[in-house]
Amino acid sequence: MPNNRFTASDRLIRLEDLVPCTLAFIDCKIPGSDRKVNYSIIGAGVTQSREQFVNLAEPHGFALGVAAMPNGVTNNLHMHYTAEVFMIYRGEWLFRWGPEGNDGEITGREGDVLSMPTWMFRGFTNVGPDDSWIFTLLGRDNSGGVVWHPSILELAADQGLYLTRDNMMVDTAEGKAKPADAGLIQPLSPADIAAMRRPTPSEMARRVVRFEDLAWSDAPLLDSGLAGHASFVAPVIGAGMTEDRNAVAPISDPHGFMLEYVRLPAGNIIGTYRIAPKQVLIVRQGKLEIQLGDGADATSAVAEPWSTFSVPANTWRTFRSVGDEEALFTLTTAGDARPDIEWSPDIVAAAMAAGVGLDPNGYIAPAHLLPTA
Repeated sequence: MPNNRFTASDRLIRLEDLVPCTLAFIDCKIPGSDRKVNYSIIGAGVTQSREQFVNLAEPHGFALGVAAMPNGVTNNLHMHYTAEVFMIYRGEWLFRWGPEGNDGEITGREGDVLSMPTWMFRGFTNVGPDDSWIFTLLGRDNSGGVVWHPSILELAADQGLYLTRDNMMVDTAEGKAKPADAGLIQPLSPADIAAMRRPTPSEMARRVVRFEDLAWSDAPLLDSGLAGHASFVAPVIGAGMTEDRNAVAPISDPHGFMLEYVRLPAGNIIGTYRIAPKQVLIVRQGKLEIQLGDGADATSAVAEPWSTFSVPANTWRTFRSVGDEEALFTLTTAGDARPDIEWSPDIVAAAMAAGVGLDPNGYIAPAHLLPTA
């Protein structure tokens, strides 16, 4: 582990570590949207509040946050310049899109993943229980902020909220002066709005990955066939890190990150490997022990459901399912290119002894069919 600059516990963010913000966005005082709670877990994302707490501010190439809203509460029409992906952790959510939010609707439920196109207005409402919860991924470290529908800027102004040109909120109800118009973000023109994306419902349906439709590979990694190393991986967005040449992600356009679901049976292990990009895990089920480093420098922490864990770049890591049930988690890898996995020499030797290796393209293949040089 490079330079011993951190321990595994430094990279673990538990549910109780999250700090809510109830005024993160300009629509948070508009009736019907005034009970929203937002969290910034990795990176500030697109928060418009200087008071937003960020659990892990270091750049990852993407940002991770949470939207938590009671039943019936709405997140209003807005647009992003970079990828926005919703990972529904709990509840039922209704998403809509289009210049006025009436081009189509999609309902997402627990385990589903939705990827929203850039340069398109979108909004969503909690139509499930009050404790519904969404993790959100945003592409790039600097995503350019949020562009709100002009009607939302008007409604926010009625509540004394304004957005400066650097996408930060000014709350005049707190006694702050309204900035001059030249210092405020100006509403988009009708022509600008008319030029935005208008995906059809069938196009948007292809950007939803249902949990029950995930295609699980039972041989996703070099060590998957070793005793005690069985794991299952289902690609969601991009190539990910799977070494199964037959695995195909349902969503393949560049996002700035890749996303996979992983299942690790109780007592089983994935390890030990390292890659160049950072990775972030969110545990949905079971208990996952994550070890960073190898040998005497190793340090570990246990991530339980609702926990997030950030694995640094170029760091050896090992995952072990230590609970009584299978561990289920999402794995987000920075970048759009499938990373080269460097396995520990022990794993490589054990796989070769079992008749398995990696071909020159980095995919699992029978050892007897591989080149000797």
